[in-house]
Amino acid sequence: MSSLREDQIRRYARHIILSEIGGEGQETLLAARVLVIGAGGLGAPLLQYLAAAGIGTLGVVDDDQVDLSNLQRQVIHRSSDIGVAKVDSAQRAVAAINPDVTLIRHNERLTEANVARLIAGYDVVADGSDNFATRYLLNDACYGAQKILVSAAILRFEGQLTTFKAWQGEAHPCARCLFPAPPPPDQVPSCAAAGVLGALAGTMGSWQAGEVVKEILGIGRSLSGRLVLFDALDGSVNEMALAKNPSCPLCGGRHG
Repeated sequence: MSSLREDQIRRYARHIILSEIGGEGQETLLAARVLVIGAGGLGAPLLQYLAAAGIGTLGVVDDDQVDLSNLQRQVIHRSSDIGVAKVDSAQRAVAAINPDVTLIRHNERLTEANVARLIAGYDVVADGSDNFATRYLLNDACYGAQKILVSAAILRFEGQLTTFKAWQGEAHPCARCLFPAPPPPDQVPSCAAAGVLGALAGTMGSWQAGEVVKEILGIGRSLSGRLVLFDALDGSVNEMALAKNPSCPLCGGRHG
């Protein structure tokens, strides 16, 4: 028998009528814990849609403050939030969207020293970071802790999205299977240097939120082993198969 309250049945009605979710699936979402890395371009729509979906506990890791230049794409923040810690602005926004959701603020930068502690209490990690060092740190930590990692990235007019759960076997590569080490910082420009289409952050962040929901519920086809590439200039979506590398320094051979 469902334990959903009457107001929850109304709030999540469009989920509940989906056979893939139903009342039981919605209860699973309400019991889930998801950690979002970054309350920026990707993290903003991620947090909005995960909160609206009824993910019961959201954590957000970010040590930055809201800046005027953020507002072109980081839609969870308002003009009046300039100078406010992004995790505080995110908490205000999530509370306004859904009082069912608890948001845990981690007002700190993700580092090698704290990553294990930060991901430990969550079921799924959603990477909305903007640099390769953080992405690889998360890839390695989530592999070691056997945490599902849903990872997205955006730059200029292009976005990409995949899921990593390499501990699950041969069909599931990690980020180091594709590139054993991150590229030198001077070889890949940042959004600040190269620019990014604001709406692209919404497209990829909401898509990423959908993949998080799928992983929590175990529905649909996982993006593990596949990299989706979206080009907003020509509206094209392409897919690249990712294979596990037997020589991967993290998950290959005896480590896999």
